[in-house]
Amino acid sequence: MSPFLDLPPLSAADFAAIEDRVAALLHTSADVIVTQGEALLPLEAAIRSAAHPGSTALNIVTGPYGQTFGNWLRDCGAEVVDLAVPFDGAVSAKQVAAALEAHPAIDFVSLVHAEAATGNTNPVAEIAAVVRAHGALLMLDAVASVAAEPLLTDEWGVDLCVIGGQKAMGGPAGVSAVSVSDRAWERIAANPAAPRRSYLSLLDWKERWTDAGRTVLPHAPAQLEMLALDACLDRIAADGLPAVIARHRAAAAATRAGVRALGTLTPFVPEDAHAAPVATTVRTPPGLAATALAAELLRLDPALPVQPGGGALAAEMLRVNHYGRAASPDTVQATLAALATALGTAADGAQKAAQAAWEAAWESAAPQG
Repeated sequence: MSPFLDLPPLSAADFAAIEDRVAALLHTSADVIVTQGEALLPLEAAIRSAAHPGSTALNIVTGPYGQTFGNWLRDCGAEVVDLAVPFDGAVSAKQVAAALEAHPAIDFVSLVHAEAATGNTNPVAEIAAVVRAHGALLMLDAVASVAAEPLLTDEWGVDLCVIGGQKAMGGPAGVSAVSVSDRAWERIAANPAAPRRSYLSLLDWKERWTDAGRTVLPHAPAQLEMLALDACLDRIAADGLPAVIARHRAAAAATRAGVRALGTLTPFVPEDAHAAPVATTVRTPPGLAATALAAELLRLDPALPVQPGGGALAAEMLRVNHYGRAASPDTVQATLAALATALGTAADGAQKAAQAAWEAAWESAAPQG
């Protein structure tokens, strides 16, 4: 039998220790629950635990996940105020403040930190301050931002922070986590519609695991995924979180500089300050379908981390992923070389621009010493 499948059982103490390491990554002293599934599991659990008939939610939509959150909130019977902005930019704290002022009954806010699907990122610190001043709870989808940009859960006042291991952390997709503030627990406990005796129940986890001293797991853990999560936390600790964040920022800066130098393509998110560090989305010109371009790139190199945009964006948006192990100069340069070949142009200028942008971003962001 493979040694990877012949392992001693993962103990409750091991599971709790991994939760504590996730809490440290999130910069939180709040309870952290590691869930055995892709991050949509704790995202839906957080919404269904906190939203209920009679509540009013501000759902900030800067990409497809915001649209999903709105659907869940409505399913819970909440009145939903959608604050939708174009997918090629970010929402501002001023826009959020205006929405809260116009709808004073809002008591829950859902926000995506970085949208890998559209390549944008939102200013969470500023938005969280506005939400906290209003008195609402803030749920943050940090699946694509954790380990790629600063995530200061307690300092910012995020009440429900959901992460997954499969993007910048460079880990598995089958395990995720949510931190739950005391304010969030109070709201969830007071919600008669919160799931119970369900895989979506955060209260079940709290009662059977967290409040019980974390000594007996309520179910058999997904051992391989948990060990993989622990291993990627080891790798982040070895590199240092500031260096991991700097590497993702450098990858984004280099990819955007290289794309601009190619001339035919333009960044889908035009402002650098609004660009996510985990993926660069590229707008294709009329007559060049992103689906066809992605297919050609993968024909040239099947290992390239590229794909067309989802849904209606598939015709005009190419997505270049540079998270986890792909946040590297080699990956950026290989992608630009393939793009140049597919477009029938020279790669030298784009690759030089990318190298210069990488070096400049790394010098400004990487830890010294």
